[in-house]
Amino acid sequence: MPVGGAQTSAAETPAVADAGIGINLRPWSAFAYHDFTMLWLGGVTMMVAMQMRLFTSAQWIFEETGSEVQLGLLGAVQFLQMPVVIYGGALADVVDRKKLMAMTQVVSFLSLLALSVAAFSDTLAVWHIFVVQGVTGMVNMLGNSARPAMISRVVPRSHLTHAVTTNTATFQVAGIAAPIAFGVVFTVWGVGAAFAVSTVIAAISVLTPFLIRVSGEPEGGSRKVSIQSLKEGFTFVRRHKVLPGLYLLDIGVTVVSFYRFLFPIFAASLYGMGAVGVGFLAAANSVGGIVGSTLVLYTAGMARKGVLVLAATAIYAVLLIAFGSVHIFAIGLVIVAGLGATDAVGMVMRQTVVQLTTPDRLLGRASSAHSFAAMGANNAGQVEVAFMSGAVGAGPTMVLGGLVSIVVVVLIWRLVPGVRNYRYDPDAEREAAEHPES
Repeated sequence: MPVGGAQTSAAETPAVADAGIGINLRPWSAFAYHDFTMLWLGGVTMMVAMQMRLFTSAQWIFEETGSEVQLGLLGAVQFLQMPVVIYGGALADVVDRKKLMAMTQVVSFLSLLALSVAAFSDTLAVWHIFVVQGVTGMVNMLGNSARPAMISRVVPRSHLTHAVTTNTATFQVAGIAAPIAFGVVFTVWGVGAAFAVSTVIAAISVLTPFLIRVSGEPEGGSRKVSIQSLKEGFTFVRRHKVLPGLYLLDIGVTVVSFYRFLFPIFAASLYGMGAVGVGFLAAANSVGGIVGSTLVLYTAGMARKGVLVLAATAIYAVLLIAFGSVHIFAIGLVIVAGLGATDAVGMVMRQTVVQLTTPDRLLGRASSAHSFAAMGANNAGQVEVAFMSGAVGAGPTMVLGGLVSIVVVVLIWRLVPGVRNYRYDPDAEREAAEHPES
């Protein structure tokens, strides 16, 4: 890794230069690389700012309107970002990825600043939040694929699994800090202060891409986003032996169970609590995410990774049923932590498979496919769960979601054998990366 100020070219990245070198890895090994640390810091601050904005927006809207439908519509607004996801992935393969990350975070920073001013001046309206949600969602999607596409440049290939897992686990730490900070700041100082804190944190995510030394330029020089380049990325993902099945599993389950940014509904309906309850539920979910991410590290010797994902998803489905059935807050925290843990296993495996089996020139587009599947499922799930909660209640909605999720797991097991048969074979993964169309 370079220690001076000069940038490293794409061809000289650690992932290429150090590939195959045997290293005794520890969970924190990726932080030995300055560029990974900067990439990670930018991602963590972006995540904290985004989550604080989402929780603050959802809680304020729910308190102002008392409507589950309004929260569902907040998720529907995010559908505007879906076409941008695919374009953002292609863009990350043709422009400087560091500049792309910084420019998109500038929009988030300015949007949060505008919400803070509106809140402090008592002019904040529901439509302001809907507009910011739509605009920042679309712009962030342009840069979201650039961040994972940089991972293979900032660490050696031997560190990729650890880097992805470390990212996921520490982002979950951010997921603990953000809701707790939201709960305290929102309850004590109000909506304006919550947005202001988010704005300050967002400023850090604007600066960190410029502190990464390795080049962000695409391999082979700058090109243009074209229909052909989009088609190439789609074809790669479609022909992949594992990713389509993993994406279908995630979509089928998430659409009927998304709860993360609907905690205001569950805190009020299941436990009779407000912002503080929302904060603790979200933090417990992130604690579980850390446990699940760490579990992946310690299952390195388990070859049948696909079976691991299916088993984790089946447990997730059972926990959904328990979440909707038990109205004791302390037990609810444990259940939500379990949901976070099992969800993290699948998320880490999807990201790792993308990193290990995709050549650099396609990483932006492959990452965007992952984002498209995940964000589409989250958005549809937020609408479905919010509307169902308003119609039949929050508890029955989760129970029904758990039952449907069990059916989805069984269908993927039987109908998409690529998932249950997936084994981690380093030699096979290397060959797949070198011959993606084979």
